Amino acid sequence: MASSGKLWGGRFVGAVDPIMEKFNASIAYDRHLWEVDVQGSKAYSRGLEKAGLLTKAEMDQILHGLDKVAEEWAQGTFKLNSNDEDIHTANERRLKELIGETAGKLHTGRSRNDQVVTDLRLWMRQTCSTLSGLLWELIRTMVDRAEAERDVLFPGYTHLQRAQPIRWSHWILSHAVALTRDSERLLEVRKRINVLPLGSGAIAGNPLGVDRELLRAELNFGAITLNSMDATSERDFVAEFLFWASLCMTHLSRMAEDLILYCTKEFSFVQLSDAYSTGSSLMPQKKNPDSLELIRSKAGRVFGREDKEAVFEVSDTMSAVLQVATGVISTLQIHQENMGQALSPDMLATDLAYYLVRKGMPFRQAHEASGKAVFMAETKGVALNQLSLQELQTISPLFSGDVSCVWDYGHSVEQYGALGGTARSSVDWQIRQVRALLQAQQA
Repeated sequence: MASSGKLWGGRFVGAVDPIMEKFNASIAYDRHLWEVDVQGSKAYSRGLEKAGLLTKAEMDQILHGLDKVAEEWAQGTFKLNSNDEDIHTANERRLKELIGETAGKLHTGRSRNDQVVTDLRLWMRQTCSTLSGLLWELIRTMVDRAEAERDVLFPGYTHLQRAQPIRWSHWILSHAVALTRDSERLLEVRKRINVLPLGSGAIAGNPLGVDRELLRAELNFGAITLNSMDATSERDFVAEFLFWASLCMTHLSRMAEDLILYCTKEFSFVQLSDAYSTGSSLMPQKKNPDSLELIRSKAGRVFGREDKEAVFEVSDTMSAVLQVATGVISTLQIHQENMGQALSPDMLATDLAYYLVRKGMPFRQAHEASGKAVFMAETKGVALNQLSLQELQTISPLFSGDVSCVWDYGHSVEQYGALGGTARSSVDWQIRQVRALLQAQQA
């Protein structure tokens, strides 16, 4: 009876339905794993040699053959055939073509169950390290910008309404701080990925004396899985990675949404570099923030993905998004004059309430008094700071000549000196804290 060419083919008679063959194949996307599959197989061959299941000559023959397989993948000359349903089948098939029947010993005591999860963990471990580096670069870029432009004031918004004056750097840091949590989470995910499942077999374990501690050291894993059945079936680390990506994309999407608004003519707070914008095929005056819009649109694709195939696509998406976001932030131009002109006295209504609080009035009363002042100004058709002292005193006798200090935007932001606020001293503290977090994460 002819061999099916499948790793599992001995039990089966006849050909697989071509539709089922295509439906079951994963080689189209798990070819990403070629390098780590070779890496895992090399480690396993050393484990087999130590257990006395391979001679030294056989191990060397397998290692040399695997080097040739890797060389073909690296040079783009590896040729797939119709029976290569996944990367493991393809590599073992090619190894047999190169070195003969000795290749069949490589799978001794190993299942595709522990092979695929080992490959995936190896690949994701490297991916997490790569993405961590890109995320750190984005955060560094944001912090550098916040430090350089910390004296720029502009409106802070809630519900898309002008709320209170803040520093431009305070806005940047609000997003940078969110990304530091994403960075911390990614390191935690990587730690849980960095656990060796190889040597677990299909579900019951390895009966042939393979030293899993040797395999752990060979592949530089931080720990060994505790239970063989759990090791080959769980994909918690995949779900965690995809959740991390979804949450990080949520943060990046929020930042992109703000910047899309800020670069409209209506706001004119910032201007994107031409390198991260496109034009219109019909309207010559248009400069579209496509980089930011694509960040937001790709967030939806990340949210909806799952399982192994998703890991490859999400990793590629995150890598591109983080690099584009870094480019956008590093090349962004700000229009400081427009930012300043967008500040308006009505945004100081809370400051007016705080003024009365400092005079001894309970905040609830002060809030009501400030609201009455806002209503008076609106009724008279004047700005809040154009109300006379006499008019303010009809609301509360606590108003006096020093109320004029309230109408200074610089004074407004400087009063928020508590840690985390928008005062210069607090922004400087935030910058130091974020830099320290980055340094600790990279240690």
